[in-house]
Amino acid sequence: MDDLMIRQLRHDEEPPMDLLLMADPSREMVAGYLGRGRCYVGERAGRVVAVCVLIDTRPYTAELVNVAVAEEERGRGIGKRMVLHAIAVARSLGYRCIELGTGNSSVDQLALYQKCGFRIVGVDPDYFTRHYPEPIYENGIPCRDMLRLRLDL
Repeated sequence: MDDLMIRQLRHDEEPPMDLLLMADPSREMVAGYLGRGRCYVGERAGRVVAVCVLIDTRPYTAELVNVAVAEEERGRGIGKRMVLHAIAVARSLGYRCIELGTGNSSVDQLALYQKCGFRIVGVDPDYFTRHYPEPIYENGIPCRDMLRLRLDL
């Protein structure tokens, strides 16, 4: 995947909402964390094919709040490259750990994060039913609980 270029979204650019909404169906939630985070895009042949957002949460702690890859680009290691890039950025900025949350039904994402070194540290029961008005289903599974993961840097 040598032709993937990852860079921070410039302030004068529109965020790739189509991709961001793949990972988080709430436009309101996405707008909220975009306003306080660093958005990174992955480009191939001048086209944005992936995105991730890193935010400050607590002292020395960053959170990876959105990782998405265009459907036609999946299975090529782009998601892993985006996660590893976020980890490298967090480390370079002096964070001591990076956290993330994913749905109980996000089977592929959960595997990816663990392959990148994250460990499950908790569960927020009914997070998605409390914070999202419409039911979310992935892999035929209702998405109800948020699994919390962390990687010490």
